[in-house]
Amino acid sequence: MADGTAEEAAGRTADGAAGGGARPGDGSGIDSSRPHSARIWNYLAGGKDYYEVDADAAEKVLAAFPGMRDITRASRAFIGRVVTHLAGQEGIRQFLDIGTGLPTRDNTHEVAQRTAPESRIVYVDNDPLVLVHARALLTSSPEGACDYIDADVRDPERILAEAARTLDFSRPVGLMLMGILGLVPDYDEARAVVRRLVDALPPGSFLGLNDGSTADPVYVQAIEGHNARGTATPYTPRDPEEIAGFFEGLELLEPGVVSCSRWRPEGEPGPETAVYGGLARKP
Repeated sequence: MADGTAEEAAGRTADGAAGGGARPGDGSGIDSSRPHSARIWNYLAGGKDYYEVDADAAEKVLAAFPGMRDITRASRAFIGRVVTHLAGQEGIRQFLDIGTGLPTRDNTHEVAQRTAPESRIVYVDNDPLVLVHARALLTSSPEGACDYIDADVRDPERILAEAARTLDFSRPVGLMLMGILGLVPDYDEARAVVRRLVDALPPGSFLGLNDGSTADPVYVQAIEGHNARGTATPYTPRDPEEIAGFFEGLELLEPGVVSCSRWRPEGEPGPETAVYGGLARKP
């Protein structure tokens, strides 16, 4: 991916400040006056696709909880290991990635298509800046396919209907819900979303999921401060047992729901972080 292409697509300068056109009310749909979770995450991950307001919000979280960058890294590495396992060991060739975020290195389609170029991936997000970047950068191998859906995770019916343009729901799918369900504050609603999505998948499909947890009180306090500022969509960390509840009725792969740094690490496991996740098969 060429950074210049990304910056041109977003109408921004390389330092993260708003560039030529992405301003509130200009018709682009991109609001640079308020921080957005996808852009805050991009800043924490060391990307370039954010505005000053996003950097300010991220720095406030880091001031309260410097380990937030470790969470970002652990989450990204977890996603890569999950997709590598699904494409390599499980033979999954279709992926539905909801809560895509801004493109970085080793996006789902890149990891999957390194193993199986014929893999088909549908990305879902509801941020206009993500949409601009996805159209410019999430390009498939010739053998496979990539599509992008502009939709909210709380609208599973729309997601499934539009994903069916690219994915064959009679064949196993790898459903990815990474760091997205914390944006659905009501736990019952979040579980209902997961159930509806999983119910639409055939046996032999998989759910890969992670989210911020309450395992670290300092992290929770930092997120509470972020939410209290009221400038971005609130995020709701959940305890590990609640995160495990998203996998009800599925067959969890070892080691179950754990800190993402401890999920099948390559080499020595890193220190535990407050992001927990797992991977499960639909029987």
